[in-house]
Amino acid sequence: MIPALDIDPFCQAFFDDPYPAHAALRDAGPVVYLPRYDIHAVARYEDVRAMLLDWNSYSSARGVGLSDFAKEKPWRLPSLLLETDPPLHDRTRGLMDKVLSPAAIRALREPFARAADALIDRLLACGSFDAVPDLAEAYPLTVFPDAVGMPAENRRFLLPYGNMVFNSFGPRNAFFDAAVADAEPVLAWVQAQSRKEALSSTGFGAVIHAAADEGTFTRAEAEVLVRSLLTAGVDTTVNGLCAAVYCLARWPASFEQLRADPALARAAFEEAVRLESPVQTFFRTTARAVTIGGETIQEGSKVLMFLGAANRDPRRWERPDDYDITRRNAAHVGFGTGIHGCVGAVLARLEGEVVLAALARKVAGIEITAQPKRRYNNTLRGLSSLPVRLTPA
Repeated sequence: MIPALDIDPFCQAFFDDPYPAHAALRDAGPVVYLPRYDIHAVARYEDVRAMLLDWNSYSSARGVGLSDFAKEKPWRLPSLLLETDPPLHDRTRGLMDKVLSPAAIRALREPFARAADALIDRLLACGSFDAVPDLAEAYPLTVFPDAVGMPAENRRFLLPYGNMVFNSFGPRNAFFDAAVADAEPVLAWVQAQSRKEALSSTGFGAVIHAAADEGTFTRAEAEVLVRSLLTAGVDTTVNGLCAAVYCLARWPASFEQLRADPALARAAFEEAVRLESPVQTFFRTTARAVTIGGETIQEGSKVLMFLGAANRDPRRWERPDDYDITRRNAAHVGFGTGIHGCVGAVLARLEGEVVLAALARKVAGIEITAQPKRRYNNTLRGLSSLPVRLTPA
């Protein structure tokens, strides 16, 4: 018998403090039933990771949100990366792996590091500031659109666009309604920026459109892939950077470790992603009858994966609620895993590493100066405000 829990994972009370519910979900069993939404859910690390790796059994092509694309028309165009299965996914992911190749990422390291140093210098001159708009949002909105080849105007639209997309993975609730209330100008801008003529000839967008020039993809597919990259490349980084600053401020001993060894910057970012899990949940749809923990779930069932709960599962992690930048955390599922792992993770990791390395070299202390405020989203976990003060090194 699959246990049923009266938990609403898409309400404000849950978002404010999801951890008791995460524990209840994990303790109830390998799989639970959430009658409020007529869905199944997994929250233990082992089961979440197994689902992420088994695309044959757990389809992404029917939508990674609550909506089942086989039964209803999606609110937005499905992602050609996140919401396709092989063989189509192999073609689109192959192109994105070429776009975000190791050589391409290496070429970005120096300019990204210079931008990080310049930003931290400006923030040190301010002393006190809000780490969400002034750091976590400001940095990706500076370097990422440049890498894509986007013009400088109206880059702020990338934030409400991501908010819409990630809210759409949940139910049509108040958070979704608020996110799409002023959707028209944002969607029009993003659609316009995805076209070949709007992009420079040297960025990631140009490489994607070159595939259309060669006939590998249609022009419409190339535009959808640019939009998918815009979604993948901003929100995970914004919330990951915010999580890292939030953790380093709350665990000053860890910040001292980082200051002593700035080479730990990548590990410090990864640990923040594990602990705070900016992407909290994703859905899959069973492509056949499946068995989880000895229980059978029929084909066509929506299953919600609690990535955030898996990343704090005491069955997998020692002291799971502690921020430990020396932890061996490479197996966390904060960016997913398997063929549908976050395509923007390589960019997020580079940005997180260079920003935290700059903090380690230039800053002696990070102090939270006022109560942080949470940003509510059906999929993402992050803050809307994090007032801090930096002490210069």
